[in-house]
Amino acid sequence: MNEEKVKDLLREKGLKVTSQRLMVLNILSAHGDEHLTVEEIYDLAKEESPEIGLATIYRTVQVLLELHVIEKVTFDDGFARYELNGEETGSGHRHHHAICTGCGKVYSLESDLLDSLEEEVMEKLGFLVTNHEVKLYGLCSECRTKNENKKEVMNREEREK
Repeated sequence: MNEEKVKDLLREKGLKVTSQRLMVLNILSAHGDEHLTVEEIYDLAKEESPEIGLATIYRTVQVLLELHVIEKVTFDDGFARYELNGEETGSGHRHHHAICTGCGKVYSLESDLLDSLEEEVMEKLGFLVTNHEVKLYGLCSECRTKNENKKEVMNREEREK
């Protein structure tokens, strides 16, 4: 969602277009792949506007959530993270995530591979899926390589004993 659409949405809802709201929007846009926490947004906002308070960032994030400008995502690490709503697939759903259990890196998967499953659910159950969220957990290539190297070293050490 671009800045002008957000401004129009805020005005439509009777809300002010504030520099803080636009700053949070711009921070999330500039860090789209990072899935920032409120505290991370705050740290970045302070660089631009040192007088801004954490409470302001929390309130701003809440307003943008309620307007569906941003979405909250969790990766089972105890933190709520945020991303722009508008990073949707062609099916209208949010994108999915692959999360490395080794290093914690999060990958965004833009393609929606569940369209055929949704069609089957509709045909068999009459249930219309309006949205879904998929999180895949595993090891990234770097962590897999590290694990394989560790195994090789351990095997070598065992053979040498």
